[in-house]
Amino acid sequence: MSFAAPLWLAGLALVPAAIAASIWARRRARRYAVRFPAVSTLRLAVDAGSSWQRRVPAAFALAAIAALALALARPHATYSLPVNDASVMLVSDESGSMASTDVQPTRLAAAERAANTLIDQLPAKALVGAIAFSSSPNAVQAPVANHAAARAVIDGQNANGATATGDALELALQLLHRGAAKHAPSAIVLLSDGAANSGLSVSSVARQARSDKIPIDTVALGTPDGTLPNPEPFAPPVPVPPDPQLMAQIAGLSGGRTFNAQSADELASIYKHLGNQLGTVTRKREVTAEFAIGGLVLLLGAAAASTRWSGRLP
Repeated sequence: MSFAAPLWLAGLALVPAAIAASIWARRRARRYAVRFPAVSTLRLAVDAGSSWQRRVPAAFALAAIAALALALARPHATYSLPVNDASVMLVSDESGSMASTDVQPTRLAAAERAANTLIDQLPAKALVGAIAFSSSPNAVQAPVANHAAARAVIDGQNANGATATGDALELALQLLHRGAAKHAPSAIVLLSDGAANSGLSVSSVARQARSDKIPIDTVALGTPDGTLPNPEPFAPPVPVPPDPQLMAQIAGLSGGRTFNAQSADELASIYKHLGNQLGTVTRKREVTAEFAIGGLVLLLGAAAASTRWSGRLP
């Protein structure tokens, strides 16, 4: 909830002020005692209305003041709508280091499950594409409404080769330009576990993405202690730590967000969050009329309750 004229919210202070004034008036009245009260008269006064009935008109009136103060502040409610014409490209690293088991069962298997989780969050009519890459883009699907096509690319990955991140991102941009509807929101989600060690410069591609208004959200997958078996029989394991600095650089240059995932559960949570955000758009609607009508109804309720139980307005 946001407000276009928040200064009117100061009117809410009238509610606690009125309550405090009522409490003070009651305490002041207790200073005066009737030495010889007319018991029969007091009994009639008590029977005139119970304590809760006497408080109902005041409660309605205070609630009306609060509602009208909120109405004058011009409140806006925030809500989300599905983006049916959104286009999303999933760019997934399937280089040899993705076979590391520091993320169970392997980095690649965890990435496949998480990518499918992201697709599950998108509207049925959203366009989804996928690229699996290592030394070059190995499997490619342009954005289409048939999500099964992108899932086939994701589920068919094999860990092998180097990491040509720039080439994959450049191809993703080209596919989005061809398939996305004009003025429709587009985004790229990049998952990788290592430094880009071949192909185009990721910096230049990321800057082009910002110019095209296509943010690249990046996820660095893996732990600093990740390793692969050494091909030499007696040599130590080969370290394959992720490169979160590169992922952050790509996201920053393109206007996207960056995340780090060191477990399968963490990766799934990130992808689910991204799917929710990419599949919806936030809108605001002014709800001043609703609060104003509510305040007037409460005022009528205060008048009716006061007339019913005390014969006068509070």
